[in-house]
Amino acid sequence: MAFGPASRLGVSLFEETSPVTWTPYLSDDEKETIIKAVYRQVLGNAYVMESERLAIPESQFKLGAISVREFVRQVGKSDLYQSRFFTNVPRYRAIELNFRHFLGRTPLDLEEMRAHSTILDTQGYEAEIDSYLNSDEYQTTFGEDIVPYIRGYKTEATQSMVQFTHLFEMVRGASSSSLKGNLAGKTPRLNSLVIQSTPTAIISPASSGATFRNPYGSARTRLGTAGSESGKVYRIEVTGYRGTAVNRVSKFRRSNQVYLVSYEQLSQTYQRIHREGGVIASITPV
Repeated sequence: MAFGPASRLGVSLFEETSPVTWTPYLSDDEKETIIKAVYRQVLGNAYVMESERLAIPESQFKLGAISVREFVRQVGKSDLYQSRFFTNVPRYRAIELNFRHFLGRTPLDLEEMRAHSTILDTQGYEAEIDSYLNSDEYQTTFGEDIVPYIRGYKTEATQSMVQFTHLFEMVRGASSSSLKGNLAGKTPRLNSLVIQSTPTAIISPASSGATFRNPYGSARTRLGTAGSESGKVYRIEVTGYRGTAVNRVSKFRRSNQVYLVSYEQLSQTYQRIHREGGVIASITPV
């Protein structure tokens, strides 16, 4: 289930596009479609020139010598990937991009990022790439034959509201690039947010444009109603409620609902909204 509404959040193309999957007896054109889908996902929508394409792995894939997963692995270990997303970027930026490119989501927390940093320190770059491709999560979600895809906007791919909001710091819609579209440049976009477990505002790319910058601070503080010990308050806009899910009177959608909740209440509120059939349109600091 998507958090939705997909059109407002800029993820409608993700929602409407079926995963690209290898099946037996594909034509050469269909195999080429899979190859291009791998480049698009693993290289973060970056343009790939003909001279940069990996001729040998492509040939092996077309001949059936390697699976989609192994082709993804070859792209991830290539000089092309390393030069764009590892050699010239800070370590934690490289790690958060690996999560986007290979698992289609953002890191869960600081410990998950530290674990991958440790792999880089002790085992090296290729072992870091293998850690995503060999994981149970990858095998369960994509297996040998499915091209990885962005899935962090779905409830089954995230474990917290904070992780969901972080996706929109990494992916501003289906056409966003890992190399462009953020004033932060090559600096990590999630590092401080993951360290502090801080949710961020979700703003439709249609209204704010593709170029943006991470917020400088967390939510403003507020005392009194909806306040907490930390004073952080967030505004959650919810749409998609149907009468049958709430009061069982009307089959039509109800008007948007707005909740002001403290940081400590975010996860509990998200779970309740999800149970009632609502979809979250935006989360912004008050």
